[in-house]
Amino acid sequence: MKFAFRYKALAATLGLAMFVAGAVHAQDALRPEVGKPLQAAQDLVKAGKYKEALLKVRDADAVPNKNANESFTIERMRLAAASGAGEVETAAKSFEAISASPKITAPDKLRMIESIAGSYYRAKDYPHAMQWYQRYFKEGGTNAANRSLLIQTQYLGGDFAGVARELTSEIQADEKAGTPPAEDRLKMLLNAAVKLGDNNANVYAMEKLVTYYPKKEYWTDLLSRLQRKPGFSDRLALDAYRLSLATGSMTAAADYMEMAQLALQAGLPLEGKQVVDKGFAVGALGVGAEAERHKRLRDLVAKKLGEDEATRVESQKQATAEKDGSGLVNIGFNLAFGAQGPQGLALMQQGIAKGNLKRPDDAKLHLAIAQMMAGDTAKAQATFKTVAGTDGTADLARLWALYARRKG
Repeated sequence: MKFAFRYKALAATLGLAMFVAGAVHAQDALRPEVGKPLQAAQDLVKAGKYKEALLKVRDADAVPNKNANESFTIERMRLAAASGAGEVETAAKSFEAISASPKITAPDKLRMIESIAGSYYRAKDYPHAMQWYQRYFKEGGTNAANRSLLIQTQYLGGDFAGVARELTSEIQADEKAGTPPAEDRLKMLLNAAVKLGDNNANVYAMEKLVTYYPKKEYWTDLLSRLQRKPGFSDRLALDAYRLSLATGSMTAAADYMEMAQLALQAGLPLEGKQVVDKGFAVGALGVGAEAERHKRLRDLVAKKLGEDEATRVESQKQATAEKDGSGLVNIGFNLAFGAQGPQGLALMQQGIAKGNLKRPDDAKLHLAIAQMMAGDTAKAQATFKTVAGTDGTADLARLWALYARRKG
């Protein structure tokens, strides 16, 4: 990528040198003592002999009593030769000397600015390159390649706040146009956010990555960051595991074991069975030194499932009689993981409608997950949007919504 940037910058510089140098004959008449060395400088620029061309420009500049047109043409030629020779400070000074002239059209001006910016970039003077690329856009430039070069100079120059600002605007513009943001741009934003210590920008970049490039490693990173977020409740560990399992980012046997145990503790043996079955199916469980322990867990899940089936009718009666709907929500959520999913959804909705819930945002989060498992992504998305809370429930709902959007 850096090679491509350098190539574009070099091409812009050389193209400008030829463009500017070719303008000697287009100027008003020059005195021979000025025009002759400038003509020689033009020929040298065309031959790629920029340092020799600069010497000829100096010969022309040494002529006394120059008029305004002669001075303008000298500076324009000096800009061309200096750009090609890599003498960027000289090129910049020449540009400033003639930039206000009405003889320079807006496109010409942009070419000159672009060339100077590229020269600074090649010289690894990133702060100055950044200033000139910013000037290019301030003057009305629209070249997307130069936008990339601006961001690259900001990154290399340590202006990570500028990188984050430019990339965020670029990403939002891509999304508005219906174009997925490039993965490397999202990763650059993530790196800039890490350098800044900006958690909001970090999460924003990670969420965009899992939205457009839902790789397992991105989900693993995002979920890990979420659980380390200040204020994230330990109560939501099972919910985080659910999303890890759904996105395919769960691989460790210990995670399958812990998730299944948490499901049993939460009164969700049907979910526990799903987790254990998946662990055995993918080869995470039932192998290695812990194989016997895995089998004992599977037996425990089967036992709890049998107990649940035997007491389910009575448990539902008790939950219906209670003043709050938490029991109905939990029983319904358990059923959502099995063949009685529609009945489970109805019980969850009944429990939420009853009210007096101990944790209403948890209930809505679980309802949305159940709706998604039932294949009703539209309803799930609508329910996810209603989840609030500062303890991690809203964050989880947002991530589930991203997953559901991709799945849908």
